[in-house]
Amino acid sequence: MAKTSSVEKNNRRRKLTGRYAAKRAALKAIVMDQKKPIEERFRAQLKLAALPRNSSKVRIRNRCEVTGRPRAYYRKLKMSRIALRGLGALGAIPGLVKSSW
Repeated sequence: MAKTSSVEKNNRRRKLTGRYAAKRAALKAIVMDQKKPIEERFRAQLKLAALPRNSSKVRIRNRCEVTGRPRAYYRKLKMSRIALRGLGALGAIPGLVKSSW
């Protein structure tokens, strides 16, 4: 089980990302537009830099929904390999059969 503080910090980052997504996208569009004057693009870059760092999407870490583990994460199932194996052994995941030989 991961530290609760790490999981909560990641959840706060997700909320902040959602809150600033539209503003960040608009500023990035201005910065990337080569047809706009350099002064306007520079002002947009400064505004983008003034936004909270945790509002950036790249700061979000994929974590297991069951345990909070940050590594060995399956995106499709939103869980780690260890949680997947445990729930699969219990028969809680439809279509998953633990192999044995």
